[in-house]
Amino acid sequence: MSPRSPSVNEELRRRSQERLLQATVDLVGERGYEATTLADIADRAGAARGLVSYYFPGKRQLLQTAVHRLMHLELAKGLEREPRPEGEGAGREWLARAIDAILGLAVERPLLMRTHMAGILTAEGFIQCPEQQRLALLLRDTMVRYGSPDPDADYPLLRAQLMGAVVALLLPGAPMPVERLRAELFNRYGLEWELGRPPGAERPGGTDEQDERDGQDSQDAPDDLGSSGAGGQR
Repeated sequence: MSPRSPSVNEELRRRSQERLLQATVDLVGERGYEATTLADIADRAGAARGLVSYYFPGKRQLLQTAVHRLMHLELAKGLEREPRPEGEGAGREWLARAIDAILGLAVERPLLMRTHMAGILTAEGFIQCPEQQRLALLLRDTMVRYGSPDPDADYPLLRAQLMGAVVALLLPGAPMPVERLRAELFNRYGLEWELGRPPGAERPGGTDEQDERDGQDSQDAPDDLGSSGAGGQR
C-alpha cells in the first residue's frame, strides 16, 4: 500500500479535529464542563484519547475552540440563508441576522454558552485560535456590509455588545428577556424590529411592530455607534 499523500493526511487531521470539537459542544451542552472529561470527548468522537492532547493543550482551550467554531458556523449559516439581502438597506439585514444568530445560540444552548462565558472570565481568559479568528472575520465583514467607516474598530465593539447580551441573557437568578436585549441592540444600530428573525410578533412592552414603525416615522434617524464612529446604511 502506497503512503498517503500530505493532502490526504491533512484532510484526515481536519476531520479528526472537527469530530472532537463537535463532541465537545455536544457533551458540555448535555452534562456541563466539570462532568465532561477528555476521555468522554474522545469516546464520543470515536478518536484515540491521545489525539485530544495532541491537538489541544487542555480542556479549556478545547472548549473555547469548539464554541468559537459553533458560533462561526451558526453565524455563517444565519448570514447566508436565502433570500440573501440585496439592495438598499441590505447591510442592516446582515447585521440583524448576525445579532439573531448569536442570541439564538444562547437561547438554544444555555448551558454550553454559560460555560463558555464563564471560562472566558477565568484567569486563562480569552484564547486566540483559528476558529475565533474566523468568527472575528465574519463579524468584521458584517460591519463592512452594514456600512461602518472603520470596521476594524467597530467589530470588536459589536463583539463586546453581543458578549454582554449573552451574559445578561444567561445570568443565573436574574436573566433578562431575549426580546429586551435584542431591542436594545437593534435600537443602538438603527435596525427595524422585523429584520433578521424576530423572536415574536410584539416588541417588548406590548408595542406591536406597526405602531413602532409609525412612531419611528416622526422621530429623528436612529443613533449609530456613537463614539465609535460606525454608521449604518440608511
